[in-house]
Amino acid sequence: MHLGRSVPKARPWVRTMHTTQVILQCAVALGLLNVWLLRANQSTPYRGGNAQTMREEFAAYGLPPLGMYIVGTLKVGAALCLIAGVWWPSLVFPAALLIAILMVGALAMHVKIHDPARKSVPAVGLLLISAVICFLDRH
Repeated sequence: MHLGRSVPKARPWVRTMHTTQVILQCAVALGLLNVWLLRANQSTPYRGGNAQTMREEFAAYGLPPLGMYIVGTLKVGAALCLIAGVWWPSLVFPAALLIAILMVGALAMHVKIHDPARKSVPAVGLLLISAVICFLDRH
């Protein structure tokens, strides 16, 4: 099965890097879609402050409800671009970069309200994986 750009058969490490990138893209995308589409109204141990829902979390950060819709649209759109990037590779770098930037913002919000470090674990993880995707996409 052909996924996205062609990978030369002469260099197996290139194929391995490409496969790793595709797996990471799908993992990040499915994680974001899970949080924003399936679990937005559910409690998780990672929500900021004492929030039980996504709306409460954004309120805990002092952000308006419109901010939640803007960030959600950007994250869901970037997640869909990561999935589409399996077939259209030009979408991958901008989507991964946007997610990395949004994760820096998420970390800033956790710091702003003095959350314990454990609440930042998903944002740190997505930031690091997005950075790896950006690196792999450019090499």
